[in-house]
Amino acid sequence: GEKANYPRFYRQSLDKLAKEQRILSRRKKGSARWEKQRLKVAELQEKTANQRKNFLHHQSKELATTYDAVIIEDLDMKGMSQALHFGKSVHDNGWGMFTTFLSYKLKEQGKQLVKIDKWFPSTKKCSCCGAEKPMKLSERTYRCSCGYVAYRDYNSAINIKNEGIRLLALT
Repeated sequence: GEKANYPRFYRQSLDKLAKEQRILSRRKKGSARWEKQRLKVAELQEKTANQRKNFLHHQSKELATTYDAVIIEDLDMKGMSQALHFGKSVHDNGWGMFTTFLSYKLKEQGKQLVKIDKWFPSTKKCSCCGAEKPMKLSERTYRCSCGYVAYRDYNSAINIKNEGIRLLALT
């Protein structure tokens, strides 16, 4: 029932980064001032990367210590960023880095990470009765013919959890 509430570090630093990059573009390449400005831009980018990495380490540690098994959907983030025009937002999340952190932290503690196939219809399936219906990305509320109504992502999370439990029972 909780949302991730990702802080969007790249979006926060975008204005400052754009300003510093504009200054860099006006400098003569190879000059001392250009090199100094290049380092400023690099430091801003490194700070953003470090903030993201720190946040992801904390989130993955919290999940790894709290739960014996974590179930996630194996998403194609590169494809999503290109196809759905969410490029900056998708890449700002660092999903691949998060799954890597989560995976090794769970493995260290002898716990399990279950990945659900990316083609599993988690969004289209009713978590109450199991019926499937097509949904547009713009539809944010899932409404089933059985009368079940829920927020789209919440319904999807329940379906992923149920599928993960089913897969755990098989092993």
